[in-house]
Amino acid sequence: TCWIDDEVIESWKPEPAGPRPRGGQPQYSDRAIECLLMLRAVFGLTYRQTEGFGRSVLDLLGAEVKVPDYTTLCIRSAELAVDLPVTTGGPLHIVVDSTGLKIYGEGEWKVRQHGPSKRRTWRKLHLSVDEATHQIQAVVLTEAGVDDAEAGQQLVEETPGPVEQVSGDGAYDKRKFYDTCQAQGVDTINVPPRRNARIWQHGNGLAPPLPRDENLRRIRRIGRQRWKQEVGYHRRSLAETAVFRFKIIFGNTLRSRTLPRQVTEARIKCAAL
Repeated sequence: TCWIDDEVIESWKPEPAGPRPRGGQPQYSDRAIECLLMLRAVFGLTYRQTEGFGRSVLDLLGAEVKVPDYTTLCIRSAELAVDLPVTTGGPLHIVVDSTGLKIYGEGEWKVRQHGPSKRRTWRKLHLSVDEATHQIQAVVLTEAGVDDAEAGQQLVEETPGPVEQVSGDGAYDKRKFYDTCQAQGVDTINVPPRRNARIWQHGNGLAPPLPRDENLRRIRRIGRQRWKQEVGYHRRSLAETAVFRFKIIFGNTLRSRTLPRQVTEARIKCAAL
């Protein structure tokens, strides 16, 4: 069953905004492009297949609208802003994590037999997930060299609604991530310090204690395992569950070749999920 909202059909053509600029005018709204790209992601189609499939579905619906060709879909996907359909009902407890997505390179058999080549590379998908509803609240796609703490700053900033608690693994144990969480008004930060962690701000200062230092002092007092049980750190694994859902449904590969289109593809898939 394939269902398309009537509002999407009604808003298929873009509404004029302000004086008409010079040159060619867009014939399709962002919502129409997003609808077709979501069909492409869910059914695993190419751009040409998406054009034909969209035309068949709209003909069955009796909708008197045109379907953009595959070139238009590819070009518009580079600058498409995709909003996640999230609902917030109060202060959130978000869990953050990241995973790798392949973008091009040889298959697994060739890598096992002959090793990876220099061209093989991937992107990192960073997710912010609501611990209570399992909804994806924010998504960031970066190059492989971006660390989790840097992308985690953007996740916390882009999460809608007030955030009360953030949980993540030891990769987020960096000062810049804690500073961003505190700037966003996060009360509780459950990130286990590293094994060789040291106190950042000693207790004889006049400044208020840092959440990270308080976690480290508590771990030294009762042990790392008991601290995880005490703060409910096991709930962080729900971020890994979201990653599992993403890869089971859409696979672990991005089909787009450029980073702007890969960002759109990742956001489209998360919105569908």
